[in-house]
Amino acid sequence: MVKQESLLTVMVQAETPERIEQLIDNSLPLGAQAFGMQFCRLKPEFRTAETYRRLFSYAKKPVYVTNYRLGYNEGKSDEQLAEELLELADCGADICDVLGDLFDPQPDELAVNDVAIQKQMQLIDALHKRGATVLLSSHVLKFTPYERVLEIAQEQKRRGADICKIVTGADTMEQQLENMDIIRRLHKEFSHPFLFLCIGECDRLRKAGGMLGNCMDLCVYEHDALSAPAQPLLCDVIEYRRCASCEK
Repeated sequence: MVKQESLLTVMVQAETPERIEQLIDNSLPLGAQAFGMQFCRLKPEFRTAETYRRLFSYAKKPVYVTNYRLGYNEGKSDEQLAEELLELADCGADICDVLGDLFDPQPDELAVNDVAIQKQMQLIDALHKRGATVLLSSHVLKFTPYERVLEIAQEQKRRGADICKIVTGADTMEQQLENMDIIRRLHKEFSHPFLFLCIGECDRLRKAGGMLGNCMDLCVYEHDALSAPAQPLLCDVIEYRRCASCEK
């Protein structure tokens, strides 16, 4: 399996379209190659097809969208979240993130109910028919052995995911180093696009993940009230890539 360069993706979480556009404006000159828009953070009055099309056009780059159960989405049913993902795809979203436990909430975000799994697969098929790439995500959020990570990735692939995303955790540097070995093994043994991330002790993995096998590097332009603390700064990832290239 030949390693392709990962997509430098800037995550933009904001309550207003204007703030999203500001983050896009700041990121493009630095070399952002894609944008991740997390619509659970956008205020309800802006959750319209007109706004989506405006933002996707404004980005001028591929757009990855999430619609998690967080923020302004709290209290919505999973069926509502699924319908909103379909609307985002209709409006031009390039990559749609489907929660791995959609329709069947589980601690490790991987549905086990057969009916829920069928509904996920139907949703993935509907998103594909709209021209979207589908990322299936499981936020385990704790250190997880390689065997379980691979099992989750294989199941996500079986359900129709184009990209498999697993987020684990690391409480110590030792666990982070083990996670870096896990991502190397995934790259070698799992022949499908993936994102392997973690929270906690994760700075090295987050900066180097794209060079080790991840298909995307998720980062932020700056750390503000809504950005994920674990996601590195865009400028730091670019510098990390530059230094790694010089060492070759």
